[in-house]
Amino acid sequence: MTLGTQTKRVASRAGGMALLLAAATALAPAQSATPPAQTQQSVPNAPEPQALPDLNTITPVNMAPAPTSVSAPIRPVAKPAAAAAAEEDEEEDEQQGPPPASTQSALNTLSVHVQFHEIPFLVKDSKGNLVPGITWRDVRVYENGVRQQIRVFTSDPAPLAVALVIDQGVTHDTMEKINDSLDALQGAFSPWDEVSVFTYNDGVTEQTAFTAAQSPRLGAVLDNSKGVGRDPLMGLTGPLSHGAVINNMPIDGVTDFGHQPGTLAFTVPKEYHTLNDAILKAAKEVSTAPRGRRRIIYVISDGKEYGSQATQKEVIRYLLTNNISVWATQVGDSAIPGVGFLDRMHIPLTMRDDVLPTYTAKTGGEFDSEFRPRGIEQAFMQITNQIRAQYTVGYYTNANPYDESYRRTEIRILRPGLTIICKDGYYPSAADNAQANPVHQAASQ
Repeated sequence: MTLGTQTKRVASRAGGMALLLAAATALAPAQSATPPAQTQQSVPNAPEPQALPDLNTITPVNMAPAPTSVSAPIRPVAKPAAAAAAEEDEEEDEQQGPPPASTQSALNTLSVHVQFHEIPFLVKDSKGNLVPGITWRDVRVYENGVRQQIRVFTSDPAPLAVALVIDQGVTHDTMEKINDSLDALQGAFSPWDEVSVFTYNDGVTEQTAFTAAQSPRLGAVLDNSKGVGRDPLMGLTGPLSHGAVINNMPIDGVTDFGHQPGTLAFTVPKEYHTLNDAILKAAKEVSTAPRGRRRIIYVISDGKEYGSQATQKEVIRYLLTNNISVWATQVGDSAIPGVGFLDRMHIPLTMRDDVLPTYTAKTGGEFDSEFRPRGIEQAFMQITNQIRAQYTVGYYTNANPYDESYRRTEIRILRPGLTIICKDGYYPSAADNAQANPVHQAASQ
């Protein structure tokens, strides 16, 4: 081997070493970042302590949407007989539609058929004076002997809805007294009251429907309601029914209708006083008054009744059904002490001479007997003052709402020596049911 050949081999080996050094320099950063596994061994970490899972983070899984199309028929799975029957009942309910409104509202509303009833009453002492200061703690209310729970008690005066009934069938002198006192009647009412006017003789006439108590219209209607009265009838035939008579014998040739000489024949005169019809017609007008007004019929009459189509029993039932009370000023002969007592002794098949005390006593009102014009004017003011001084107690009755029979009521005051003036009972009405149910349902929700 020559020297030149050895030099070339050394040069080639030097070049190869240079190339290896260059390659090692390029690979140095990667090898330093990731040391080989032969030189470094991974040591496992210690187990970390485990905590309880947070249960509040669990959320329900949404149901998968129903497939829009089914590629293959799905075979029904056999179910127990009880489950199949329950599903059939549910399908029938869905086919019948939603339940009625009463069933749906029964979940949050308690509907009970009850009746709310109010009783106005007066309290007087032994001298007939009004007693103020009565509270609900002093009052006990009974219906058919059962004590009722008081829901409403007030002594505040209420506006009045008054039907004025004027008797034009009285005698001339009594009619003049009534005419003179009618001018003072309008002053007995307040501006919040409303008044309707009826007159009667042998029939009933409505002079005006409800109008303001202080309006000029009412004053004009009262002027038109003044009557002339009637002549007192002589209740006999005989010598006074002929012309010239000597010793009970006519001398002018007039036949004596078969009466024997020296005898007198008495006949009962036919007078028509349709008081029952007048009160009934006025009651139908007053029954239209809204709730919150005191329903009153105010009668100015001598109390005689004959010729009415309506009976007193029918009229009283209508009054008690619609919570109407009758107040009256009695005039004429019936107002004279002693005579009025005899007029109440009714003879069968004859005219009733005094029916006003029955109306006022049954409906919780009062009547005042006056035969002087000044006394009649004072009676107007006295009666209206008593109406405004009434107490009012209300309760929900426990009786069957479908029972339309008469219900006897009683009010007791826990103070000695007092007199209570109120009606003795009432007949239930559908209006009481309609008024009470909404209030009771709202309270039960």
